[in-house]
Amino acid sequence: MATQLRRNSDCSEAEWTARQELAACYRIFDMFGWSESIYNHITVRVPGEETFLINPYGLLWSEVTASNLVKIDSDGNKLCSSPYPVNKAGFTQHACFHKNIDWAHAIVHTHTPDTMAVCSSEEGLTPTNFYACFFEGAVGYHDFEGITVRAEEGVRLLENLGDNRVLMLRNHGPVVLGATLYEMFLNYYMLQRACEIQVKTCALGKPIRVSPEVVAVHQRDRDQVALKDFGKADFEAWTRKLDTIDRSWRE
Repeated sequence: MATQLRRNSDCSEAEWTARQELAACYRIFDMFGWSESIYNHITVRVPGEETFLINPYGLLWSEVTASNLVKIDSDGNKLCSSPYPVNKAGFTQHACFHKNIDWAHAIVHTHTPDTMAVCSSEEGLTPTNFYACFFEGAVGYHDFEGITVRAEEGVRLLENLGDNRVLMLRNHGPVVLGATLYEMFLNYYMLQRACEIQVKTCALGKPIRVSPEVVAVHQRDRDQVALKDFGKADFEAWTRKLDTIDRSWRE
């Protein structure tokens, strides 16, 4: 049974907005088929606080609502009366990024088959399709060390991320960070597409690699077509779609 939290009595307006947007994000990911049973995570920092929101460990992403998201501190300790635990394997990884990177407001880690396949390939993501070219030169890689439950791995995670906003965990899956939930969402959307296309292309034969010169032009020109508040229009559009299916995430 979900714990009932209400904006006016238990949290600020800013936290309630963050809760509703994060709940919508979980539902949208699930709608796309990007969820993994009760596992994997999307986290956001509560505005103005060093606290975070994460999914209740035990619920499907399709069951996440604004009120049943779990509020935790930077060590993963619960700060609310939720009956659900927090998956240590999830927040250990997210915590090192949230703690050490000021702009890392929103973070997602998934296990989708196509992103995991690319993470498990020797070359990783290659500039062989429209979406992948956006990420060329902007992806870090981290060698597999097992389930991420040891805080000491965080040092290497940060080193391997570098200045990037995407970290491919080899033999595992991607981590995408964003200064806003919208930015994280759209970057993940494009990364997922890039991986899906790469997997399909490799199944057909040898992919055509885009030259560095064309990749540079491609990345230069993206700013001419990008809307303000990167990803916000996309996120709002999919939220409207979500509302035609089920509005319970708002509760």
